Amino acid sequence: MEPFITPSLFSYDPKLGIVDEYTLCAYLGSGCASKLEDHYASFVTEQTFADIAAAGLDHVRIPFSYWAVQVYDGDPYLFRTSWRYLLRGIEWARKHGLRVNLDLHGIPGSQNGWNHSGRLGAIGWMNGTNGAVNVKRSLEVHDRLSKFFAQDRYKNVISHYGLANEPRMTFLSMADVMAWTQQAAGLVRRNGVRDAVVVFGDGFCGLGKWQGQPNDANLAVDVHQYVIFNNEQIVFSHADKIRYACKEWTQQTAQSMNTATGYGAVVVAEWSQADTDCAQWLGNVNNGNRWTGTYDVGNATLNAATPRCPTKDARCECGSANADPSRYSATYRQFLRMFAEAQMHSFEKGLGWWYWTWDTESAPQWSYKKGLAAGILPPKPWERDFDCDLSRIPSFSDLPETY
Repeated sequence: MEPFITPSLFSYDPKLGIVDEYTLCAYLGSGCASKLEDHYASFVTEQTFADIAAAGLDHVRIPFSYWAVQVYDGDPYLFRTSWRYLLRGIEWARKHGLRVNLDLHGIPGSQNGWNHSGRLGAIGWMNGTNGAVNVKRSLEVHDRLSKFFAQDRYKNVISHYGLANEPRMTFLSMADVMAWTQQAAGLVRRNGVRDAVVVFGDGFCGLGKWQGQPNDANLAVDVHQYVIFNNEQIVFSHADKIRYACKEWTQQTAQSMNTATGYGAVVVAEWSQADTDCAQWLGNVNNGNRWTGTYDVGNATLNAATPRCPTKDARCECGSANADPSRYSATYRQFLRMFAEAQMHSFEKGLGWWYWTWDTESAPQWSYKKGLAAGILPPKPWERDFDCDLSRIPSFSDLPETY
């Protein structure tokens, strides 16, 4: 679970501290099973996969966590239920001509301490009292997963096999994570997963840091490109966000694809058109946001105590950003469309991209499904016509920077 995607699952008294799947299931106890079963059965259905294929997309990235196959003493997570839905999703992908990126989003101990790893707080994978134990457990999880997905049945539908989503290497040893990556990738290959590309996260180190690292197991580095999680980038004007995608991200992707200047194969498994972090609980439950200067995670270097929209003043408000796309101005729609096309152009310099995410309960600018309906995404990705011609970027001077 990720609170910004399904805020209704986290609508509790803040005093209860329900901020992630760990605290949700700990609070619900035996009631967690029915709560999550209802969610799984309704939020994504076969129609979701049919719609993704109809949009002209050809791959889907499915996040799941270790408790799909294993739980440990003290874990409140719902065991195995998500496994049934993962397998169901793979079969729906097969039926509708889509290939699957298996994305292990949460591993024992949490690889990043963020809510989408299952538990917000300390990083207990590699770090802390049980760090080594959790490293061993993460390899055991991959041992089970890779043996299962090595079956011939999955050879032509699973195209990418993800080792760990977003390991937070600003708080982990890069050398230790890379050693684990080589060990895990070797295990996956020995267990028979031969055709899928094995994917590992860049760890927020920057693509240039991976040049010269070993690649004996057909690995691709996975980078997630956003402007809204950086206090210095979120303030870019709309025109500058498009320019940044066209120039900086295109350059980074191209450099990484060349082993003389980077690691080699690179995929962009997350990006979006969001130019604010206004979506409810995007920065954790009740933590505020950078856009309005209310973001507080208890770390002075990461907090945003003053507004971080381009005007950096009281005009930084979230009402317009969180409005239904039907209320967007023609100029703002043009920006969103061009920002999407610029990123598609950039990321196709690598091995391709996945948009995060297909659907949400709210936060329309984060939803590919709602973006198509609003005309702010090309109905077929290959039908875009911008292709980073910088001379065609308007000034957007007729649109206030805060919409």
